[in-house]
Amino acid sequence: MQITDVSAVPLSDPVPEEKRHRTDLGTKVKSDAVLVFVDTDEGVRGLGASLGTPPVVEAVVEHELAPLLAGEDPMDTERCWEKLYAGSRWKPSLDSGYSQPREDRRGVTLEAIAGVDIALWDLKAKALGLPLYKLLGGARDSIRAYASGGWAPGEAAADELAGYVEQGFDAVKMRVVGEDGFSVDRTAARVEAARGGVGDGVDLMVDAHGSLDVSTAIRLAKRLERYDVSWFEEPVSPDDHPGLAEVRRATEIPIATGEREFTRFDFRSLLDRGAVDVVQPDVARAGGITESRRIAAMASARGLRVAPHAWGSGVLFAASMHLALATPNCHILEVSRAHMPMLFDLFEEEFDVRDGVVRPPDRPGLGFTLRDDYAERFKYVEGPEYVF
Repeated sequence: MQITDVSAVPLSDPVPEEKRHRTDLGTKVKSDAVLVFVDTDEGVRGLGASLGTPPVVEAVVEHELAPLLAGEDPMDTERCWEKLYAGSRWKPSLDSGYSQPREDRRGVTLEAIAGVDIALWDLKAKALGLPLYKLLGGARDSIRAYASGGWAPGEAAADELAGYVEQGFDAVKMRVVGEDGFSVDRTAARVEAARGGVGDGVDLMVDAHGSLDVSTAIRLAKRLERYDVSWFEEPVSPDDHPGLAEVRRATEIPIATGEREFTRFDFRSLLDRGAVDVVQPDVARAGGITESRRIAAMASARGLRVAPHAWGSGVLFAASMHLALATPNCHILEVSRAHMPMLFDLFEEEFDVRDGVVRPPDRPGLGFTLRDDYAERFKYVEGPEYVF
């Protein structure tokens, strides 16, 4: 089997005004995604997806990456990943056994590589007639889920998160910055309300999106320890690994991070600095299925757990689900509670999320079928995803 074409389709998913939420990132006005397709001479097509600015990702996929894979066997996922990551130096890199990456080895290029890699794994599993998680090793056949939301201000946080528990989740996550903005006192009050709303038997996590400085993050963490917080996610900038390690040393709350890190090399920095307890690679940013598995193995060697960041399109949730099911040191999977039709309505089939547990389909590959009208329904719209 040989690869004949690699293509990308930009998509957007506008958020109606009454469904918008606000955090430190701004007000969410739309979601963007890029679908990636890998076609072969035997008619087997792989489906992947990427984050990043859609027209830019599309250009990288079709003009930079596609030529590197023309004529390659899609079953050779390691070789294909190395070609994409090393570019023109892929052969000396493989021959020497040393990584020799291309100049543009982070950011949008890695997001584009991730989308292609997901499509290759989907294609490979389809060709072998296996659900992707089975091809990857099948550590389990279901995974615990947590409801990811928590934007409501003040006391309303209690009702919002309690609503997720009523839906069957026994783990929930809230944002440090809600509709009413941020202060240490205000956030502590919201978390106190949330804990009261969900009760003592539910895991409660908080997420700062890297918006705090080190001293503020430490002050907040110490205030939140009394509420039995299961993890404090991205308390400081992802560029500040030493600062993150300082926060981790200062609190008993486990630190989670990783959704904005690229490749195993960035995660090695986190691990070597002792900056993280729960490792959160995003399959669409860290480098696809291939690289995310390496990251999970590195975390396992240090006794750390993995909880993949799962956001964006239905394709990325499906890929994250299969990765989680196949990763022995993964204990939980994120399930968005935002208004995201491109996540939940992209496929003909529904995701099986019941009683706080995610279960995979038994169909080959990712196991889902794109709706016939997906390109029209989610037609790309220019502009930012967040506005202030």
